[in-house]
Amino acid sequence: MYNNILIPVLLDEGHDNKHTFDLAKTFAGSDAKFTIVHVVEPIPSFVLSEIPEEVLKSTRANIEASVAKLKRDLPGAVAKVITGHAGKAIVDYARDNDIDCIIIASHRPGFGDYFLGSTAARVVRHAECSVHVIR
Repeated sequence: MYNNILIPVLLDEGHDNKHTFDLAKTFAGSDAKFTIVHVVEPIPSFVLSEIPEEVLKSTRANIEASVAKLKRDLPGAVAKVITGHAGKAIVDYARDNDIDCIIIASHRPGFGDYFLGSTAARVVRHAECSVHVIR
């Protein structure tokens, strides 16, 4: 059983996190902590300079509210929004916060994934803890 579980989530309509949350509950020890995390990819500086500050703040607030809403489906979970390149940010967060299990959803790999690697593949290769991938 795991005591500190990280669950990266996507906020688009095509992803259902229920199965991931159910699996996290199954793998959890009696005093387990859950962290739901969404990674916001960095905006290139040449684009960032053209986006009004209010839009950036509003967008960030909407993302944080959406992630916080997911906590209802996993009682006791903490919601976090982090910035960075998804695979690296997830691995770094897990290492820095003593995560002992990452449960991450994956899609079927496309042609580009064989050269670049999907986020789940990068997490599996570089995480220092157990990683469970759900398809």
